[in-house]
Amino acid sequence: MGLVIIRLLFVFLGTLTGYYVSTVAGDQISKLEGMSIGFGVAILIILTELIFRRVSLKVIAGGILGFIAGLLAANIIASPLKLVPLEKQIVNFIILLLNAFFGYLGITVGVREGERFNPTNLKKLFKGPAEENVKIMDTSVIIDGRIADVCETEFLDGTIIIPQFILQELQHIADSSDSLKRARGRRGLDILHRIQKMSHMEVRITEDDFPRIREVDSKLVALAKKLGAKVITNDFNLNKVAELQGVKVLNINDLSNAVKPVALPGEGMRVFVLKEGKEAGQGVAYLDDGTMIVVENGRRHINRNIEVVVTSVLQTAAGRMIFTRLKEDMEHELLPAGK
Repeated sequence: MGLVIIRLLFVFLGTLTGYYVSTVAGDQISKLEGMSIGFGVAILIILTELIFRRVSLKVIAGGILGFIAGLLAANIIASPLKLVPLEKQIVNFIILLLNAFFGYLGITVGVREGERFNPTNLKKLFKGPAEENVKIMDTSVIIDGRIADVCETEFLDGTIIIPQFILQELQHIADSSDSLKRARGRRGLDILHRIQKMSHMEVRITEDDFPRIREVDSKLVALAKKLGAKVITNDFNLNKVAELQGVKVLNINDLSNAVKPVALPGEGMRVFVLKEGKEAGQGVAYLDDGTMIVVENGRRHINRNIEVVVTSVLQTAAGRMIFTRLKEDMEHELLPAGK
C-alpha cells in the first residue's frame, strides 16, 4: 500500500513538473502539453522500475556495462568518419546508426553474460589454482585415524579444511562422560595434531558456519558447496547425501577396498578360523586388512590354521567378502573314483 501511495505522489510531482516547465517555456509548450509530458515520463519511469524488479541485479549491471561498452566501440569505429568528406548530416546519421547498433548489441550480450555470471569464478581468479584443490574432513574420518597414514604417504595433497563446528563436535566427544566416546574424541584430536605437524600438508581452521542448519553433516555439505571442496569421509550416509547434492566425496573405505590384495578363484591361502558363520557348517576367518573369509565346512576347524581355496569373491557396499572351501575337500573331489 505504501509503494502505491509513493507512486501516485511521484506521478503527481511529474505532472506538476511538466506544468512548471510549460510556464517557463512560454508559448513553445502549452500547459496541457507540459502536464501530459510530465505525466507520461513519470508513468514510464514507474513501468521501468516494475520491469527491473523482476530482473536480478547482475543482469541489470551486465546490461549497463554492455551498453557502455557498445557505445564506446561505436564511437571508436565512427571517429574516422569525421575525416571523410561527406555532408555533416550523413555523417551524423551513420554515427547514430552505429551507436544504436552497438548499444543494442552491448545490452543483449551484457544481459546474457550477466545471467551466466557466477561470483565464485571471480574468487577463483584471484585465489589462484591452489584453492581449487580443497578438501574438508568430517568427524568420523578424523576419529578413524587412517587418514593420517594416507597423508603421510603424500597420496593426499592440497589444502585440508577443518571447520570450527567439527572441532567443537570432537571436543564434545572428548569431554563425554562415556569412557569409550572420550577415548574416540581424544584420538580424533591427536590425529588432527599429527596431520597438522606434517610439513607437506596445509591445514586450515575455518570459522564458516551455518546457524540455520542444525546437523553437522548438513553443515559440512553446505560448506563444501560454498568452497567448491571435496569431502573426506568414511560415513556411508554422508557419502550418499553429498553425492546427491553434487559434492565430490573421497571415501576412505573405498580407498581401503581398492588397495586390498586381489584374491582370484582357485588361489590357495592359509587362514585362521575365528568363529562360526551364519550358515550351517561355515567358519569365518579374516585377513590382516579386515577382509572377511567365509570357509565352507570350516566350523569344525575353529581356532585352527587351515589351508583353503578361493571359490568366489563378492564386492559389497560394506567391503569385500571371499568365499572359500577347505583345500582337503577340493583335493578329495579331484581324486579319481575308487581311490
